[in-house]
Amino acid sequence: MRFIVAIISLSVACSICAGATPIPVTARLADLPPAYFDTPNGSAAGYDPGAVAGGLPDDPDPMPEAEPIDAGQSATAANPDDAAVRQRPTPSPSVPVDADGNPVPLERQQPQRILGFMPNFRSVSSGAKPHPLGWEYNFTVATHQATDYSSFIFLGLTSLTAEGMDMHPALGKGVSGFYAYSWRGFLDKSDNTYLSAFLLPSLLHEDTRFYALGNEHSIPIRALYVISRQGVAKTYGGRQIPNVAGLGGKVLTQLVSRSYYPPSATTLVVLASKFGYSVMRDVIFSSIREFYPDAAAHFIRKHQKKMAAKAAAKDTAVQ
Repeated sequence: MRFIVAIISLSVACSICAGATPIPVTARLADLPPAYFDTPNGSAAGYDPGAVAGGLPDDPDPMPEAEPIDAGQSATAANPDDAAVRQRPTPSPSVPVDADGNPVPLERQQPQRILGFMPNFRSVSSGAKPHPLGWEYNFTVATHQATDYSSFIFLGLTSLTAEGMDMHPALGKGVSGFYAYSWRGFLDKSDNTYLSAFLLPSLLHEDTRFYALGNEHSIPIRALYVISRQGVAKTYGGRQIPNVAGLGGKVLTQLVSRSYYPPSATTLVVLASKFGYSVMRDVIFSSIREFYPDAAAHFIRKHQKKMAAKAAAKDTAVQ
C-alpha cells in the first residue's frame, strides 16, 4: 500500500510538470531540420537524413550565374525557384512523419485525443516513426494517462454505475458507497497504468503501444489485428513477442487489489471477471483508435470541400 501511495504522489508531481507539454508519440515535421524544407519540390520526399547528422556540405556547388533578362520579365520568370518556394504550402508541424521523413497521410494519423476528449497517448500512427522508448518516456506517458482529466470523469461514471448496481454490497450505498468505489477504482486504474505502461515494459524492454494497421487492409483483418494486440506486443527492437507486460500488468493489478477490497470482492470469480472487463475495454478502445482516423479524414475532407464550394460561390457572386 505504501508503494502505491508513493507512486500516486510521484505521478501527481510529475503531471504538473509534464501536463502542459504534448507527448511526442511520433516523429513530426517540427522535429526535422531546416534542410527538410529546402528541397526542390518542397515536400518530405526530398529530405536527406544525412543532412541531419552531417550538416550542410563543406563545399556546396556554386550557384550558376544568372543570365541577363529583359526589363519586362517578371521576378517570377527571373527566379522560378524562389517563386516555387513562396507558393508551396508550409507543412504543419504537428503532422507525424515516417522513417523516410514523408508525412503520414491523414487517414492514418493518430491524434493525441480522439474527438478532442479521449486520451490517445499510447497509439502510433500507421507507418509513422515512433518515439524511442525508455524509463523516462514510459513514466511520462503513464503519468499523463493516469492523471488525465478524462480519466477522472470516466472514473466517476464507472463508480456511480457500480454503486447504483451494488456490485460489491460490502462497500455500501449512497455517498459513502460512491466514495468507497471511487478511491478503489482510482487505485485499480493507476496500478494497471503504471504496471502495464511503465514498470513492466521498462524492465522487459517491451513496447506495449498500439500501432494502428491503417486503411491499406480490409476491415475484418484490422478487427482481428485489434483483438490480437491483447496477446502480442513488440520489443524495443521491433520483434513481435507475447504481451507479457500488458497482460501481466492486469494480473498483478488484480492481485494488488486484494489488499484494499473486502474479502467478498476478492474471490477468484470476481477477480477473473474484472480481468476480463479490463481486456474487453482495451479491445473496444483499440478498435476506436484503429478506425477513428478513417472517419476523421472523411469528415475533414468533406468540410474542406464544403468550405471551398462556399468560397467559389462567393467569388462568383462578387464578379
